[in-house]
Amino acid sequence: MATEDKNRATAAAILPLVGGAANVSSIAHCMTRLRLGLHDRSLVDDEALKAVPAVMGVVEDDTYQIVLGPGTVARVTPEFEQLVEEGKASGTPEPAPTAEELAGKGAALKAQQKAKNATPFKLFLRKIANIFVPLIPALIGCGIIAGLNGLLVNLGWLPSVTPALAAMASGFMALIAVFVGYNTAKEFGGTPILGGAVAAIIVFPGVANIDAFGQTLSPGQGGVLGALGAAVLAVYVEKWCRRWVPEALDVLVTPTLTVLISGLVTIFGLMYVAGEVSSAIGTFADWLLSTGGAGAGFLLGGFFLPLVMLGLHQALIPIHTTLIEQQGFTVLLPILAMAGAGQVGAAAAVYLRLPNNESIRKTIRSAMPAGLLGVGEPLIYGVSLPLGRPFITACVGGAFGGGFVGLFNQLGDSVGSTAIGPSGWALFPLLDGNHGLGSTIAIYAGGLLVGYVAGFVATYFFGFSKSLLAEFNVSQEPASSTVAATGGASAPGSGSGSGDAPAKEPAGV
Repeated sequence: MATEDKNRATAAAILPLVGGAANVSSIAHCMTRLRLGLHDRSLVDDEALKAVPAVMGVVEDDTYQIVLGPGTVARVTPEFEQLVEEGKASGTPEPAPTAEELAGKGAALKAQQKAKNATPFKLFLRKIANIFVPLIPALIGCGIIAGLNGLLVNLGWLPSVTPALAAMASGFMALIAVFVGYNTAKEFGGTPILGGAVAAIIVFPGVANIDAFGQTLSPGQGGVLGALGAAVLAVYVEKWCRRWVPEALDVLVTPTLTVLISGLVTIFGLMYVAGEVSSAIGTFADWLLSTGGAGAGFLLGGFFLPLVMLGLHQALIPIHTTLIEQQGFTVLLPILAMAGAGQVGAAAAVYLRLPNNESIRKTIRSAMPAGLLGVGEPLIYGVSLPLGRPFITACVGGAFGGGFVGLFNQLGDSVGSTAIGPSGWALFPLLDGNHGLGSTIAIYAGGLLVGYVAGFVATYFFGFSKSLLAEFNVSQEPASSTVAATGGASAPGSGSGSGDAPAKEPAGV
């Protein structure tokens, strides 16, 4: 009950600071953030929000995002939703500025945010992320079960149980195309079940009796990319039918034409094309790490956090999912997860370099456990990003960690993850590779260690100028123990985790 009261209190503290129930238009959450649609952004009290004990930071994007951390956000969101419903039902008027103030402040803020975040490319990537992020919990759960099953099989234990575990681990992946099709249609404004119905064609065993482009189709050919394309096509066909089919016939004709037209295109076109693209992605990833693994790992690990801050990491989500679908694991995620290791090392160096600033040191002590588990927002928004240079040196740590893991890929030891989302120590249960679990774990652990050390050394010796030390190495209350991400620091969803922008939201995330 104490925990429930704490979550309720957190929700109650947040609600008036975002303008009250009347100002909330939508509520959602990802792995670490409460995402709110707001009628008027000017009603939000950012500084007061950042002072709420459970709030780690705020992020500006198409939604207003309040960073609460994993676990906490899933418990606070239902309480917040209930308070909003109660507030709207009561009809109690919320305090609001005058119409003149709303017109001036609201218009300026909307114009600023729209220019910053609503580019067509970012909006498209955000849609892609919204399709795959809801699948992450199932990917994680099935991935861990698959790892447990593999361990039991290798040890020869519980032979009567392992077939059941294999079914649990593989069932979702066998039908992932259907879920992708459903979410795609929903995201692009169509009927979700029609998107799922068209995508289901891809995994139907009967397609093995069909020839297209001179070859026999295989169930699952094209995978998630084919499902995504099929569902988008279904949305456009459905919208066309809604415009031209008489209303009296719409309920019969529209779904029939949607499935028929997009289904035929999927069978005799998209499955083949998407299959070729999926194979090319897998081939390229293998080639990249087998021929230039150390260099590729260095670049991927070093530039991942800047990509996250720009929201461009979302383009990797379908690539991760395709690799998992094809090979059973994604070789990219363990390398990208090294960015979090660089953050941890950098934070440790900041802790030692600022012995007199107890407020920052307290932030680091409280955020370090989450950072070790791959949740980077507290360290990024509370430590490295506000200080500036330590964020860059943290990326250096990630680069060296990524180079270490990439080097072993180049030497023939593939290290991958069976799911997207977690990183840091939380990724250990999801690791898989081509040379046994022991070797895979050792390489990943070595990469984390290299990332910690490189991030620490780079930050300790190069992370502070004399002026920065003079400003921050004093006893003070932090001007902002958490920092609202602005400018380039905006993104949708992670975790590795994410989406995310979330610094560690599904690393694809």
